[in-house]
Amino acid sequence: MEFQIETNRLILRKFNIKDTTSIFELDSNPEVHKYLGNNPITTYKQAKDIIDFFEKQYNENGIGRFAAFEKESGNFIGWSGLKLNKGKEEELNGITEFIDIGHRLLPKFWRKGYATESAIACLEFGFKQMNYNIIYGAAETDNIGSNKILQKIGLKYVNDFKFEGNDAKWYELKKTNYGS
Repeated sequence: MEFQIETNRLILRKFNIKDTTSIFELDSNPEVHKYLGNNPITTYKQAKDIIDFFEKQYNENGIGRFAAFEKESGNFIGWSGLKLNKGKEEELNGITEFIDIGHRLLPKFWRKGYATESAIACLEFGFKQMNYNIIYGAAETDNIGSNKILQKIGLKYVNDFKFEGNDAKWYELKKTNYGS
């Protein structure tokens, strides 16, 4: 699977090994991990393992998180995209096989509309290119920004659940409701 998704301000593409430093910058940042278990990475080996996981997702499932860059500057801003969660180890809200939408941005790129812009492009890719019937999203209840984004892009609240001991919200968008 080779692709590039472009929005008005962003370019989304597959991750590769050259992105290890960028992933380290992103995932070693405590602010980024505030609602992700407060467990930022500490080594470049961990960053490489994340890249390897993304590549495994692309190869095995035809989908994965996309590296996101500002068009104008070329700067790495984080990632956005879809992921196939499968198996007991990736269970969330009692569901063991599902496509989720997510994003993770460097703090200096927060509140610029990039997460929403990239998520809209990823939904379109998921429903129109990958032909998914339903896409899910989740966010810790206290992560007000992520909850607002999920709602803004059209996902509908389904229920509350516990994630690693924290309250979280579960959302979904069915293809039949996409764009309506």
